[in-house]
Amino acid sequence: MISLLTYTLKNLPNTSKWALRFCMRPLSSSSQLQAAAASQTKSKKTLAKPNIRNIVVVDGVRTPFLLSGTSYKDLMPHDLARAALSGLLHRTSVPKDVVDYIIFGTVIQEVKTSNVAREAALGAGFSDKTPAHTVTMACISSNQAMTTAVGLIASGQCDVVVAGGVELMSDIPIRHSRKMRKMMLDLNKAKTLAQRLSIISKFRLNFLSPELPAVSEFSTSETMGHSADRLAAAFAISREEQDEYALRSHSLAKKAQDEGLLSDVVPFKVPGRDTVTQDNGIRPSSLDQMAKLKPAFIKPYGTVTAANSSFLTDGASAVLIMAEEKALAMGYKPKAYLRDFMYVSQDPKDQLLLGPTYATPKVLEKAGLTMNDIDVFEFHEAFSGQILANLKAMDSDWFAQNYMGRKAKVGLPPLEKFNNWGGSLSLGHPFGATGCRLVMAAANRLRKEGGQYGLVAACAAGGQGHAMIVEAYPK
Repeated sequence: MISLLTYTLKNLPNTSKWALRFCMRPLSSSSQLQAAAASQTKSKKTLAKPNIRNIVVVDGVRTPFLLSGTSYKDLMPHDLARAALSGLLHRTSVPKDVVDYIIFGTVIQEVKTSNVAREAALGAGFSDKTPAHTVTMACISSNQAMTTAVGLIASGQCDVVVAGGVELMSDIPIRHSRKMRKMMLDLNKAKTLAQRLSIISKFRLNFLSPELPAVSEFSTSETMGHSADRLAAAFAISREEQDEYALRSHSLAKKAQDEGLLSDVVPFKVPGRDTVTQDNGIRPSSLDQMAKLKPAFIKPYGTVTAANSSFLTDGASAVLIMAEEKALAMGYKPKAYLRDFMYVSQDPKDQLLLGPTYATPKVLEKAGLTMNDIDVFEFHEAFSGQILANLKAMDSDWFAQNYMGRKAKVGLPPLEKFNNWGGSLSLGHPFGATGCRLVMAAANRLRKEGGQYGLVAACAAGGQGHAMIVEAYPK
């Protein structure tokens, strides 16, 4: 498929020019999109549906997202998750006994706290009568936590649910080799000295080789970075375009941070250390400096580098989700409605990172909207090449017809509406926590910019993806 994609997309009309020169400023959309937007009256209808409860996000918070190995390196995941829950309680003043359920997403689980949602909830002072469970769906784990909350509320099982996510890449579980584990288990079962000596006699030095958590797809044995490099090549995306997009992300994140727009970040006093108040991975550089980095995955000719990839991140997030009538009865002014959402899956080998391309047209159709109705786009940035490949695929009739079974492309998001406060490349990407950050960024941007609809989308390991419509709550 890759060779076919490369050939065909390279021979499409050149659409890569839009990606140039956007390191320091938002871009204008294409003239075609501007003309379409001008000729279409923007829909102001609400997406409320008859006989279905309106579900709202009251507010959401996150700890500062930090580079792994920095200030959070001595913590455990439930410490960060507890900090997010405590921050949410402080931000919203919601009584703990009102919360019906707590759901957290995580990816690389700490074996001592496999149900990190429960441990964090108890640590944050929630009642031991409040159920909590943990979900995992790679980079869309907290998306799954939120939509599970939506399901619980929509079905009438709950009125108030806290959803969130956490990841601590500073301390990942490292196992003994399988041979060593088997020997240790056999030793534990041995009843006599002779049996123990017999087992020990089979020991070899290579038994001591540790097993690190897999950074590759189980089904394909390929790392995500390697897949991103192949995807960028298939869609004819240059190293320069990828570096320019990464610089744009860092520059916009720095601007948002300096202007106090990242209001979901709550300070966290790290035990034994100083209070952390902001993300520490936002580092605008220069194209010249970025060009000096060597390829990280496909050497020596690859285009994916450390500078145009998201970095290993520690952090946690949490959002308060309610039935609208419950929120209003408690005196809250919600930030946004959570509307239609869609999960998709596709080939994990050649389409691993194209989840947003597949999910976006489906969720728009489900909601009865078009790209022109969307005021705010918040897409997860795993790699610059991944983002640019998705944007090219979304703007390709050929791809829509040959791979998605659709008659026409969904269209290119106007870049002046796209990830305007930075994204995962700059803010960081704690695998289990990014989804809540995306939703709160969309909600806060809608409120700040006066828009009505936001579109959140993300790819995930396993070739999966998610998209959701967020609707601003009336002021």
